[in-house]
Amino acid sequence: MGRIELTVRVDAPRERVFDLARSIDAHVASATGTDERPVAREGGKTSGLMLLGDQVTWRARHLGVVQHLTSSITAYDRPRHFRDSMVKGAFARFDHDHFFDEEGPSVTIVRDVFDFTAPLGPLGRIAEKIFLDAYMRRFIDERARVLKELAESDDWERFVV
Repeated sequence: MGRIELTVRVDAPRERVFDLARSIDAHVASATGTDERPVAREGGKTSGLMLLGDQVTWRARHLGVVQHLTSSITAYDRPRHFRDSMVKGAFARFDHDHFFDEEGPSVTIVRDVFDFTAPLGPLGRIAEKIFLDAYMRRFIDERARVLKELAESDDWERFVV
């Protein structure tokens, strides 16, 4: 079982950062390296801001393989926390918690906690240690970097409507 925790300081109000983090469109902008795109499946969302119970199915290329992953917002406390959990996909399971703490009126501390289990039992645990943990850490770190850039610029407005 893998667990990744990353923290980033963002010079922007908490509500803005929270909304960017739950924006499907901002997620697409932050995941260009994997060509991650929402696809219409069973009533899931393909754009806009995610709310409790919303689902999105993503099509992406990870580790050279095109994959589909459906996640759902399973916890939601605006603007402090939300969780997206895998419903269907390549992992055995995952929960991704997003925490937003204020440090003054216009600084947000974002903490991502990605808790996952690779598929394939013992082989998956070996894969976690050899490459999956580092791969997911880079992916989450890159997403946080792009969201920080968006939140600290005027570009955030095109994703939060």
